Amino acid sequence: QVQLVESGGGLVQAGGSLRLSCAASGRTFSSYGMAWFRQAPGKEREFVAAISKSGGIKYYVDSVKGRFTISRDNAKNTVYLQMNSLKPEDTAVYYCARAKETWGTAYRIDEYDYWGQGTQVTVSS
Repeated sequence: QVQLVESGGGLVQAGGSLRLSCAASGRTFSSYGMAWFRQAPGKEREFVAAISKSGGIKYYVDSVKGRFTISRDNAKNTVYLQMNSLKPEDTAVYYCARAKETWGTAYRIDEYDYWGQGTQVTVSS
């Protein structure tokens, strides 16, 4: 069983930065793509960013391009999300997810089979 544990969320002022981490259990971390999603109150969970198993390919939703950076350290079984220039509309619970072996379309929620419990990010104006 794979476990994903997020950390690094918190309260920050607009324009500030946070770095989220997601630590994965198991010895096959480097064999799977990983992603971050977020869910704001009253809204559906949405794709934020994804990274290929080697880290060489990255995907971002348009609203975070140029502000957020996804990365991974396969030696540490950890994926990161560096968030800069945060805006109030970035407020949400952020979840990391592990891609299925058949990973195809990065932004589709059904392409992921393991999820963390989420970490709250709140950006004040």
